[in-house]
Amino acid sequence: MAGAPAAGASNPLAPAQARLARVRAALEVAERGSFDATAYADLASDPLWGWIEYAALRREIDTLDPSRAQAFLERHRGQPVAAAFRELWLAATARREDWLAFTSAWVPGLKGGALRCADLKARQALGRADAAWTAESQTMWRQAGNALPTACDAPMAVLAAQGNLTPALRWERIERAIAEGEPGVVRAAARGLPADEQALAEDYAAFLEAPHERALTWPKNARSRLVASYGLARLAKDNPTAAETQLAAYAPALEFEAADRTRVLYAIALWSVASYEPDSARRLAAVPVEAYDDRLHEWRVREAMARSDWAAALAALRLMPPAQRGDSRWQYFEARLSELTGDRKTARHLFAEAARKPEFHGFLAADRIKRPYALCPLAPDDDPAVRAAVARDPALTRALALYRLDRQGWAQREWDDALTRFNDTERRIAVAEAQASGWFDRAVFNLGKQRDELRLYHLRFPLHHDATIRREATRQKIDPAWVAAEIRAESVFNPTARSSANAMGLMQVIPATGAAVATRIGLPWTGPAMLYDPDTNIAIGTAYLRQLMDQYGGQPYFTIAGYNAGPSPLARWQEQRPGMDPDFWIETISYKETREYVARVLAFSVIYDWRLNGDAATLSDRLRGVTDGKRKRFACPEPVTAPTPAAPPGKRTRTRR
Repeated sequence: MAGAPAAGASNPLAPAQARLARVRAALEVAERGSFDATAYADLASDPLWGWIEYAALRREIDTLDPSRAQAFLERHRGQPVAAAFRELWLAATARREDWLAFTSAWVPGLKGGALRCADLKARQALGRADAAWTAESQTMWRQAGNALPTACDAPMAVLAAQGNLTPALRWERIERAIAEGEPGVVRAAARGLPADEQALAEDYAAFLEAPHERALTWPKNARSRLVASYGLARLAKDNPTAAETQLAAYAPALEFEAADRTRVLYAIALWSVASYEPDSARRLAAVPVEAYDDRLHEWRVREAMARSDWAAALAALRLMPPAQRGDSRWQYFEARLSELTGDRKTARHLFAEAARKPEFHGFLAADRIKRPYALCPLAPDDDPAVRAAVARDPALTRALALYRLDRQGWAQREWDDALTRFNDTERRIAVAEAQASGWFDRAVFNLGKQRDELRLYHLRFPLHHDATIRREATRQKIDPAWVAAEIRAESVFNPTARSSANAMGLMQVIPATGAAVATRIGLPWTGPAMLYDPDTNIAIGTAYLRQLMDQYGGQPYFTIAGYNAGPSPLARWQEQRPGMDPDFWIETISYKETREYVARVLAFSVIYDWRLNGDAATLSDRLRGVTDGKRKRFACPEPVTAPTPAAPPGKRTRTRR
């Protein structure tokens, strides 16, 4: 293999790899509960020794002597490992009700409702429930619209017993819970109210769960209107028609004000149009203009697009606020809609504006006017001394070592600590160091604070396992840039990524899918753990893309949507809008996640084509699975020398309602 050491040559990385293996073994022994520090005395000076100690102490946290815990905290004061241990130790001492040990370890500013309430409980138990205690307890109470942690039960009970949970405070929390849609919290907060008020609050909670006619006799006040409007808005999510019908009854009975009515009308319109119900346009028109936000503006445009009413879509788009309308997405669609309604001059102007941006709609716009794709890569030439100083940072050193040990939660703590001390240049260098260690998602989460950082394409779009990607893409007759884009979108090249839905590995393959595809392509299946092997995952994921491509008529944009949302939603969208152009079809996908995912993967594939080949297939061809079309070059657009209006000059007519 090119670049491999010659036979008999020493591997300069071997000592570091051996030491990391030794640390891994120590951690595994510590977590089994059989750690003997003397057996690992050679690691006592290792940067990760604190985490080895942490693993051992965590195992015995419920029986740990407070003096050992306090000694650990002192020994590692100011380090992330001490912060992680402190949280465990505080929770353990709270379970034991060892309040002296708890207060010895407590530091102000700790987050988390359970720990904050444990602190309140400790202070109360030690006779320190003073005026400050009462004020902090009341703040905890009033700020929560959802359920408080169980640890808060005791201090809230004391607060109530002292008479410091007044009816006004209870109603304040009830109103927050109503806005959060939490009927259980409404009922809990109502306990302790006078009987008639408690009964009313419980009726309010019942209305949030299912609107009922008793509400017609509620007091005609702001609180009743708040409950009724939120309850009907909640109903609208599942049944906009029922919400619309019931609004006609409850609004006059409770004397709804404009804000109450608007809250319900907004929800009715939103959940109607999100499913493209037949009455969507009428319901959108019923929402007052001043209540429109970016989300509703977008849906009004999509609704008209879904009906192929280009004039209505264009009119709706031009009602967007300037900042929203100036986004490349809406510049592109304003151009498309202008083109479809006969205004080619405006269309070309707007396509040119959108094409300046290296994004999905910018690439599409460049295709429409046959311009190169906009890309201005940045490759900073950093001072070697600064790079060396960043690489030596103790927290960064620990973070990268922990990542290589698959301790990502611990690595994240050390990483966050390191970034608190880095300036913008050092933060970017740290990202490059992380990428060199295979921790690729740091570029995704930690670049972009400065505008030029978006131009760091080699960091933001890592390319790993490229030989396997090319091989498997060739085998399945699909574009390797697409495979790389899927990996970037799914896992950011983390081979051990695992989702809440149990999707695993680089291409986030569900084990059942993995087993079926492996069998189909003749790959011996030995269990889900196979999906953590990069070569296996890419082979299976790429074969699955090919399977979906064949199933969906060779159309990549259908395939990407199906890969994300599954076959049933895709079938519904195909049936709703057959024959629609791909750009409009993608924009009118009902699910926000899938709509953005399809655009993201396609845009990423253009950039990965550039990374792999220096140029790219056009996005217009890529959408339709055309593999033998013309390729396009990339160029950095000339800077804009004067402000560009959001739209071409011309008289605009404001729509009044």
